[in-house]
Amino acid sequence: MKFFIETYGCQMNVSDSELISGILQNAGWEAVSAIDDADLILFNTCSVRQHAEERVLGRISNEKHRKQQNPQLKIAVLGCMAQRVGKRLLEKEFGVDYVVGVDQYLQLPELLNKDGGSEIEFDHFQIYPGLKPVHSDNTCAFVTIMRGCDNFCSYCIVPHVRGRERSVALDEIIDEVAKCGDNGLKDVTLLGQNVNSYRWNDYDFPKLLRELNKIDSIYRLRFVTSHPKDLSDDLVAAMADCDKVCEHIHLPLQSGSDMVLRAMNRKYTFGHYLDLTKKLRQAMPDISLTTDLIAGFPGETRLDFEMTLEAMREIQFDYAFCFKYSEREGTAACSFENKVPEAERLARLQEMIELQRKITLEKFSAQIGSEVEIYVESLSKKSSRQISGKTRDYKIAVMDGDESDIGTLKKARVKSATAGTLICK
Repeated sequence: MKFFIETYGCQMNVSDSELISGILQNAGWEAVSAIDDADLILFNTCSVRQHAEERVLGRISNEKHRKQQNPQLKIAVLGCMAQRVGKRLLEKEFGVDYVVGVDQYLQLPELLNKDGGSEIEFDHFQIYPGLKPVHSDNTCAFVTIMRGCDNFCSYCIVPHVRGRERSVALDEIIDEVAKCGDNGLKDVTLLGQNVNSYRWNDYDFPKLLRELNKIDSIYRLRFVTSHPKDLSDDLVAAMADCDKVCEHIHLPLQSGSDMVLRAMNRKYTFGHYLDLTKKLRQAMPDISLTTDLIAGFPGETRLDFEMTLEAMREIQFDYAFCFKYSEREGTAACSFENKVPEAERLARLQEMIELQRKITLEKFSAQIGSEVEIYVESLSKKSSRQISGKTRDYKIAVMDGDESDIGTLKKARVKSATAGTLICK
């Protein structure tokens, strides 16, 4: 039997799809790269925003016709959306046969022996010990170091669909990262809903970074995502001290207004966040800062929104992932009053995006003339005579080269820049 996985959402979902692929292949299934060849189509889903769920339902609707051509074909929905919506997805109108939540992937092979069904119970201790993912990339790897989240930001569905925090054993992480390097995956990103909360016996996240920095087979270490309330001086020091830890941090701000941050239950002020950025830049002057921002949170006034724009101007993020507020059933913010009208949310989002585009172009252009180190990941999409990769500060860079350069480190000088790419020589 052959299966095809389509993944939506964050890096954690990509990592989960690689885990699921390993589980199914160990059970005798064969992975295929073309949906036309599949006996089983799996949609690994995201629930962070309504649009993400609507996309999945649209895709399932588009693929239902395949069941008429192949009556044996089955469709499964996995991940966050399966956890949130549950058995409702098994209604005939959707055409879904199986629904499997984030803690029940091990039950998938057994479930597939039945005509249909669901496995969506939480297991607050499940970290899938000893299971090896089938990495989908040839040069970079995601390694999950913890699962779940205890923060309960008022707008966020993640704790409700991912469960409580639990950490992977230190030895398992070291073994997986070392194997990634041995297999040519030299750029490793550590994953967790809040990596700063990692705890295993006497090891916290800064100590984990220092241990992984000793692994010879890898070139680079990255991590996502950090919560500002837990970003410690020890972590800043570990980033500065460890030569394999890249000069980049993704640190979600969400809003520049303290009133909105309180309503979001973020547990920090803008002043505290600003102090963190100064500490990071003092320890690593070339560090790249990226962030998440939400426009139109319930109760956000025009003045609150202007505070966010001013925060963007002051901090000068290298890049920002900007979103309009999306109401999620089951979260605290769903019951908040003073909802910002949809049209205003969209207008504020566009303002935010346009400001960040200008800042990003300035940040990229500021590197013209400087020397950068590029980890080559692939041929350029635009030309087979150019190679593409990322700098240590997480910027996409292209330069002349060929396939033999993939998987290597290259020194280059930045000749020009767009708002998304460094053009190097």
